[in-house]
Amino acid sequence: MVSSAARTKVRTDIIWYLVAGVSGGLLAGFLGIGGGIILVPIMAGVLGLTQHKAHGTSLAIIIPTATAGTIIYALREHIDWTLAISIGAGSIIGAIIGARMMIKIPSHRLRQIFGLYTIIVGILLLIPDIRL
Repeated sequence: MVSSAARTKVRTDIIWYLVAGVSGGLLAGFLGIGGGIILVPIMAGVLGLTQHKAHGTSLAIIIPTATAGTIIYALREHIDWTLAISIGAGSIIGAIIGARMMIKIPSHRLRQIFGLYTIIVGILLLIPDIRL
């Protein structure tokens, strides 16, 4: 039999999972990001997943998030399909290579790389009219 404390913990965990999902999905739809920039820190820092598991789980979460967002944007004709298919093809190759590289990096180093990447992207977004 499951104790009352165990049931309460499961409910609390589910609430945190839903909050993380809503936050990631909201930002993905609103800002056009995959949600990982929000979800990875939440999963690793708040929910206690390892950095590797947070990265992998974030990629799995992208599938339903991207599907829902794509439908809405497509209905409003806000997608350049040629560009999406071209970059998407390259992204598949990059994701395979990146996932294989990630496995070889220690969790603490992966967390540092992710943090540095987040800071650099944030700074670049604050610079008006920057083209890389």
